[in-house]
Amino acid sequence: MTDANEWIGREERQTDRLDVPLAHRWLATLNLTPREDGSMPQGIHWCLCVPETPTARLGPDGHPASDGSPGSFQRPVPAARRMWAGSDLTFHAPIPVSAWIERLSRIETIEDKQGGSGKLTFVTVSHETRADNVLAVTERQTLVYRDAPPPGAPPAPPPLGDTRFNEGEWEAVERMMPTMPLLFRYSALTFNTHRIHYDADYVRDVENYRGPVVHGPLTATLLLRLAARKCGENRLARFAFRGTSPAIVDEELVLALRGPRDALELGAFAADGRQVMKAEAACQG
Repeated sequence: MTDANEWIGREERQTDRLDVPLAHRWLATLNLTPREDGSMPQGIHWCLCVPETPTARLGPDGHPASDGSPGSFQRPVPAARRMWAGSDLTFHAPIPVSAWIERLSRIETIEDKQGGSGKLTFVTVSHETRADNVLAVTERQTLVYRDAPPPGAPPAPPPLGDTRFNEGEWEAVERMMPTMPLLFRYSALTFNTHRIHYDADYVRDVENYRGPVVHGPLTATLLLRLAARKCGENRLARFAFRGTSPAIVDEELVLALRGPRDALELGAFAADGRQVMKAEAACQG
């Protein structure tokens, strides 16, 4: 494997446009309607400046493969699994429909660690997203690479238990069912060909999950929608999330919120109370 220091500080600049068809498809995916002021809800930036890797350069898992060439952005990592572990975001300005988008990404850190399940590689990437030359979102994203599970390991996550999520501990609760059409649409919006989101045989036989996995940023977007009820549309100043367990397609997902406007606690849970995602947020003003 190449020296991690060779990749730290590498930058990638991408451009895009939030055109009307993309905006309408994103809204339709989440059962939303266009806003009169022409702005898009927070979370749309994850569907902009997406990788445009040729199909011939995808890896076995459907992710873009890094060949270690001088022009590549990500360092080659031999670990079989790649996951979006979490992000810390600051929202500066709404992104309007038809805006020209520019994203500057920079690799901040690469750390190789030894965990209980084997070797782990953590990669932190910073992103600055501008809309019509106005800073809209800054984000520190953490990716984690880990080894494949050993033969005979039980599928993840564990089967649903007999307990139930306790709604009484939360201020606002929303229940929804992440279906395959929803995952398909979000994969299409983000040009994401990671096979854990659609290939049931691959998911079971290679990645050892119980079923197709709900996208981390999709779950985060659903939590953003819940936070908007408390703060108002495009009124979050900060949002941070961390994935804690896979959410599985066609299994109920419980979204919950509590706390004051300047220190919101949010979470996504399986029906039996297993936590899928932890998040915190602060409203503007």
